Amino acid sequence: MSQIPPEFIVKIDYDTCRRCRRCVMNCSFGCMQFKDRVVPDHKKCVACHRCVTFCPESAISITKNELTYKDSANWLPETRQNILKQAETGGILLTGMGNPRPYQILWDHMLIDACQVTNPSIDPLREPMELRTFLGRKPNRLEFTRDGNDEIKLSTELQPQVKLDVPIVFAAMSYGAISLNAHRALAMAAKNSGTLMNTGEGGIHKDLNSYTDNIVVQVASGRFGVTSEYLNSSAMVEIKIGQGAKPGIGGHLPGEKVGEDISKTRMIPVGTDALSPAPHHDIYSIEDLSQLIYAIKEATDYTKPVSVKISAVHNVAAIASGIVRAGADAVTIDGFRGGTGAAPMVIRDNVGIPIELALAAVDQRLRDEGIRSHASILCAGSIRNSGDVAKAIALGADAVVIGTAALVAMGCRVCQKCYTGNCAWGIATQKPELVRRLDPQVGAERLSNLVTAWGYELQEILGSLGVNSIESLRGSRERLRGIDLDEQTLELLGIKPAGIGQ
Repeated sequence: MSQIPPEFIVKIDYDTCRRCRRCVMNCSFGCMQFKDRVVPDHKKCVACHRCVTFCPESAISITKNELTYKDSANWLPETRQNILKQAETGGILLTGMGNPRPYQILWDHMLIDACQVTNPSIDPLREPMELRTFLGRKPNRLEFTRDGNDEIKLSTELQPQVKLDVPIVFAAMSYGAISLNAHRALAMAAKNSGTLMNTGEGGIHKDLNSYTDNIVVQVASGRFGVTSEYLNSSAMVEIKIGQGAKPGIGGHLPGEKVGEDISKTRMIPVGTDALSPAPHHDIYSIEDLSQLIYAIKEATDYTKPVSVKISAVHNVAAIASGIVRAGADAVTIDGFRGGTGAAPMVIRDNVGIPIELALAAVDQRLRDEGIRSHASILCAGSIRNSGDVAKAIALGADAVVIGTAALVAMGCRVCQKCYTGNCAWGIATQKPELVRRLDPQVGAERLSNLVTAWGYELQEILGSLGVNSIESLRGSRERLRGIDLDEQTLELLGIKPAGIGQ
């Protein structure tokens, strides 16, 4: 008999419950049962809030089981819960989503400047504001010539660029980790919003062929679904070396999630585990990485930027420098709060560094070496709102990548059970009866609304700063100030403490 107490308590107000059984039909974890009335099995509740949301009488509430363990400042309830789980199973604890530990969130300790009197602000409702961003290698200088008609022509040959209408990109989430309907919603929203979605390492489903101008295809260590056609069905190609939620380890899609459609997309047999090795077995040096970058450029006839994604780790600045020198046109840095469909809890909660410090270090290193223009920087790892976007760009990012925020917009309640395949919201599941709960059209509309809203808020921030272009904010750390940060952290971020002027 299990000694693990329930993490949550489900309370039902039987005076208002109309016994419609909607909660029973919506619960995908088997918590709700109907006998002569609805009876919850508290141990099966994961707090996905599907039943709470769809109860017509608001008769259900879910609370943490506060009385489970005696108080201890050292032996926290989560610690004891995990020990009990491992004592019963002898296995590695899996989890989903990003690191929930209460590490300091540096975005919340940075404040943005604003104009007053001598440097007037700009009203974004009356003045044009520019959020367009181009990803790809930029020339150090532009050269012009005059043609026979004495008209000025650009003579510098530009490297391939990808235009974003807003500096916000949807994160890499593979088909398999999330449902096809979730992929459809992301692709439609990317097209509507003038931005990009990333296929992740699971290949691209044929239903997304009409969205290729807004898709980043990923080449990861498993090389699932990678063909010449796949590489050319994209606006950009990304080589995934690392992921913020699980630096240094690979991925695992259980065989029970590999149905016929995923089998065709990933080009693996039905029902087999899709294992992504920790390293790429043909990359053990920067020179090896450079070979793969240029192999992809050859395969795409040098028409698409090639990006490399890495986790934020201790030596991230030097690694990013090597990646840029290896020929990458963009670098994505994923911080330790970045999300995942499945990862060992011990890795997610203890490995990596905050994206804020990694971003500042990489941007500064590339500037110091005079190669900042050689690659765009994309910043990922728990971007939660437009304030985080503005601060990331001021720290040096060209654009940000959002994953968890996008899932929340589609309905995710961050219950962190993605790895079970039982997502009640139809997002992180392959079960047909659950997948159809997510309407791609509705999901795309909600995602587009989120990006539009953040775009408006970014324009408001730019206006308050007295600039009319996101380009003017990029790398402008002088417009940031730190609060409640020690001297060394301020130095690493390259910003001054609040209260210090120019």
